[in-house]
Amino acid sequence: MKIVVQVKLIPEAEQAAALSATLTACNDAANWVSVVAFERGVPREYELRKHTYAELKARGLGAQAAQHVIKKVRDSYTTLKANVRAGNLGKEGSKRRRKAESKPIAFRPDAAQPFDDRCLSWQLDAQTVSIWTTSGHLRGIQFACSTDALKTLQDHRRGESDLIERDGVFYLIATCDVPEAEPYEPDGFVGVDLGIVNIATTSTGYQASGRGLNRYRKRQLVLRAKLQRKRTKSAKRRLKERSRREQRHVKNTNHVIAKTIVTEAERTSAGISLEELKGIRQRVRLRKPQRVALHSWAFAQLGEFIVYKARRAGVPLVYVDPAYTSQMCCECEHVDRRNRVDQGLFICRSCGVVAHADRNASHNIASRGAAVWIAGRESRAPAAS
Repeated sequence: MKIVVQVKLIPEAEQAAALSATLTACNDAANWVSVVAFERGVPREYELRKHTYAELKARGLGAQAAQHVIKKVRDSYTTLKANVRAGNLGKEGSKRRRKAESKPIAFRPDAAQPFDDRCLSWQLDAQTVSIWTTSGHLRGIQFACSTDALKTLQDHRRGESDLIERDGVFYLIATCDVPEAEPYEPDGFVGVDLGIVNIATTSTGYQASGRGLNRYRKRQLVLRAKLQRKRTKSAKRRLKERSRREQRHVKNTNHVIAKTIVTEAERTSAGISLEELKGIRQRVRLRKPQRVALHSWAFAQLGEFIVYKARRAGVPLVYVDPAYTSQMCCECEHVDRRNRVDQGLFICRSCGVVAHADRNASHNIASRGAAVWIAGRESRAPAAS
């Protein structure tokens, strides 16, 4: 299983200038390669290399840096094509899709640049790195990270690392190949119902309320609007300082929730059952005030965190169809949209059971998870005669 570890570089002034110049040069070169690829109909990587490699070397890029620039551009077009095929940029002829397909892909001056072990080396005991730049090889650049992150780097770092710059601060994002634990045979399943009012509700009784997070988001939205209306230099500076703060807060909250769910499942030797919510933003029709809440709901991130933590711990995990989980009674399986009285109350019109709506849904998800697991484990071989 591949995970990433982010470390913060602490370069001296001259080293920081060299790193910034290197990122700018690599991304300027990537923009030129992108234009060539666009004009030639986005050829394969090997063919694109024939048209661009010599010029990249003439611009002062090293051999490995030039190769990575070409690969970065080709991968970007591959991703664009996959998004178009999946419909993520709208239907054919839509404004967003036409805009994406009508011009070459552009790279920011501080966009990530990959480095492999030929142009980047780690001295983990000293917590320093040596890296190729357009000004030469820089040695002894200090980096900072947590103790757990350092141990993960020492034990599992493999492959490339990306250099990025955010607001004048440099980071290295290293790829680590962490072995997965052997999954065990689950003794039941923990159903996880994801939502906005309650971020996550499990069939074992755990409930992560979204009240605090929603209030935090609303407060940040009001504050951003006030600063944007001022249009002063200090207001713009404050906005820049506060950028990505909400994103980091949400990410940390999702990490905590995911760890709690996976730890509980591991402790009870149970599996985890999640709803398949891909494409929910395209399927659901909401009024304008509700769209902000839905589109700022980081359910996909929380799901990814649960998945990778479960795989690392060896906890079995399955996805189930979310259809009617909030309308079906977990006791008698009667389905009626009127069973869901309001956001928090479920009253079955068949057997009369009264339950918390999210808790009822989580039990339905758990039972569906068990059924999916059993169906996947059943033998399809014909019976012996």
